[in-house]
Amino acid sequence: MPSPELGGGYSGTCQWARWSYYDVPLLEQGFRAEDQPMPKLRVACFTVSLDGYGAGSNQDIDNPLGMGGKALHSWFYPTRTFQKMFGKDEGTTGIDNDFAERGTTNLGAWILGRNMFGPIRGPWKDENWKGWWGPNPPYHVPVFVLTHHPRPPITMEGGTTFHFVTDGIEAALRAARAAAGDKDVRLGGGVAAIREYLEAGLVDEMHIAISPVLIGAGEHLLSGLNLPKLGYRVTEHVPSAAATHVMLKKQ
Repeated sequence: MPSPELGGGYSGTCQWARWSYYDVPLLEQGFRAEDQPMPKLRVACFTVSLDGYGAGSNQDIDNPLGMGGKALHSWFYPTRTFQKMFGKDEGTTGIDNDFAERGTTNLGAWILGRNMFGPIRGPWKDENWKGWWGPNPPYHVPVFVLTHHPRPPITMEGGTTFHFVTDGIEAALRAARAAAGDKDVRLGGGVAAIREYLEAGLVDEMHIAISPVLIGAGEHLLSGLNLPKLGYRVTEHVPSAAATHVMLKKQ
């Protein structure tokens, strides 16, 4: 089982997921499967180094992506899509922005590993930490955080509410799909969370951006995973000046 520090999915008790909105059948929420394409669980804009690492080593509050991890996303930071997340009407267009923009469309919920939410390990010492992003995170939909340790939901500005799931990856996906309705769920990472969902065959579509940098150590995204055996195929690969974009889909 992955370490809780890597943001995997865990067993336990998820009392909040057993009542209210998330137990209402989807049909009662106005969702009719025959009217819409089947919603997907998607990984988008997840960057790995040329040597396969999705995050560097020694992640902490000063290095949330680990040593050398920030360089992975050099393709993403300048894009118009990224800049718009922070209220700026500027940024690059072209291949990188096209893939970045595709990653934001038709999303009704997110799933994050605990490392993606913050640097705190073990039981929550208090409820002061509310994420890396300030009072108005860039999600604007419900976000389901995988953790060993229960915590009440946190409602933020802009439509983001963080829910903390201790019942494992499938419980988080059920709750996220109920929240998303006819829209897709995006799996944001980190590496361990993505690996768990891939091993379970639950990811429908994955966009990986391969950045031309070497990290040398950290969290390897695909090591030991037999993706063809799990049913994944490469359906698209497009190079830009800053990255190579690869799409995989579950067949």
